[in-house]
Amino acid sequence: MTRVESWFGIARSLAMYYGVPLRAGRMARLYGQFVTPGSLCFDVGAHAGNRIRTFRRLGACVVAVEPQTAFVRLLHGFYGRDRDVVVLHAALGRAPGRARLFVSERAPTVTTLSRSWIDKVRRDPSFRGVRWAEGAEVEVRTLDALIDEFGVPAFVKIDVEGFEAEVLSGLSRPLPALSFEYLPAAREIALECVERLSSLGEYRYNWSRGESLVLGEAAWLDAGGIRRFLASLTLGSGSGDVYARLGGWTPSSPAPAPTSSS
Repeated sequence: MTRVESWFGIARSLAMYYGVPLRAGRMARLYGQFVTPGSLCFDVGAHAGNRIRTFRRLGACVVAVEPQTAFVRLLHGFYGRDRDVVVLHAALGRAPGRARLFVSERAPTVTTLSRSWIDKVRRDPSFRGVRWAEGAEVEVRTLDALIDEFGVPAFVKIDVEGFEAEVLSGLSRPLPALSFEYLPAAREIALECVERLSSLGEYRYNWSRGESLVLGEAAWLDAGGIRRFLASLTLGSGSGDVYARLGGWTPSSPAPAPTSSS
């Protein structure tokens, strides 16, 4: 891939995540249900950092995890002087180690650690024309290790292009609230995430389509309800996010600011 393609991909991501009017307000209203001033948030798959911006506007401290070097540099440029934001150049998985990225330079939002996910999503018309190439190896950490280092987060956003179940496999305790991406062509990954969370605690679920940032259900669903929603998806349904909150939980008391950096 050429440098031009790489810069095109970065510009595309910035336009996608920062260029839509009124999105910031919708994002604050959605995440304000989970995040209060002084909360700790993990942004796993931080990419261009628009969720970091919202978490900070809500008064949260943020640990941002991003494996793509160009976007780590971007995040340092945006938030490097903010002592309440830690940017980690890494990925998360079920165990510590190293793994290889499969990079889409022109569409860096779909860069992934999962070759099998690539094979699945090729069936989705929205991925027509997307190409991946082997990229660099990156460090892999676990959610448990991040919690040991920084504390228990009030909210974790997980958007890692088919590696969501692997990320949750590196978690051994229930967390107050989190989100993970779903994609109809690879719905079994989202179903695995539901199974993993159900093994950790009694969660309630909701969903939000695409970047609408609006919850799809007036009443939160149990595990059976979100499974039925995921099973009902067709290839034309589009992607989105599942939101999960621990039963009986309300936004937590302030967490200490993160103190490590990378």
